[in-house]
Amino acid sequence: MSRPPEGAPERAPDRLAVLERIRELEARGVFDVDVEDDPPTVPLDYTKVDFLGERLRTRLATRLANRAATRHYERMIRRGSFLLDGVRGMESYLSVTGGAVLTCNHFSALDNYAVWRSVRHTFGKRRLYKIVREGNYTSFPGFYGYLFRHCNTLPLASSPRGLATVMRAADTLLRRGERILIYPEQAMWWNYRKPRPCKAGAYYMAYRAGVPVIPFFITLTETETLGPDGFPIPRHTVHILPPILPDTSLPLREATEKMAAENYAAWCRTYEEFYGIPVRYGEEEAP
Repeated sequence: MSRPPEGAPERAPDRLAVLERIRELEARGVFDVDVEDDPPTVPLDYTKVDFLGERLRTRLATRLANRAATRHYERMIRRGSFLLDGVRGMESYLSVTGGAVLTCNHFSALDNYAVWRSVRHTFGKRRLYKIVREGNYTSFPGFYGYLFRHCNTLPLASSPRGLATVMRAADTLLRRGERILIYPEQAMWWNYRKPRPCKAGAYYMAYRAGVPVIPFFITLTETETLGPDGFPIPRHTVHILPPILPDTSLPLREATEKMAAENYAAWCRTYEEFYGIPVRYGEEEAP
């Protein structure tokens, strides 16, 4: 990340601390640890979660939350604090009909909307469901916490029974033709541009439901405009990559590992083609 110009506002200490934690973890080869100072996680009572949106109260809350989210993010786009720079590879997305698992690199609270906005015109009456971490659903404060709880989200419970319930709900949604967004890197690393290895959960869902995985990879291009945190506001380019099909001739574990490796390799190719540099960990990227 480039240095700020002279006279620019000082960079926010909390963002500098996050970047330092990322550097330390990357140097150790640890890519799935949270780096944000989020509130302590309150365990999820999965028996009270309407995962499939079967209650009228849930559907009304979801409708209001999605409208509020759209107003919020579109206002950011109009004001220039959230910059989008187009979509590449739409043909890959349109080649899939029916249910699918969407994967994406996770570097911001905004990447969720960037994915949705790039494909929303294809949905009709379907919905984009999002897998969220337990603490984001139960403990996150304020407006974003409200969105985490109501915008077609599927919280990952830490208890075995709760996790099994989430997986059954995901299976039902995928088999009826819905699409689920999941971040297989597991943790959000703020403004991190490199791809990180993928955990197995997304591919387990796809294998179990017999649906493809559609990898998304968002690249960031710095601008000269600085945000209130003193860092450049990046432009987001959404790349949609060819679908990855589950190999049902393989046992579950082998098939999910194969899909995860293919997804990661596709992300790496996209990164190297867009930025013109190889994926290398433990060293700074050129500005």
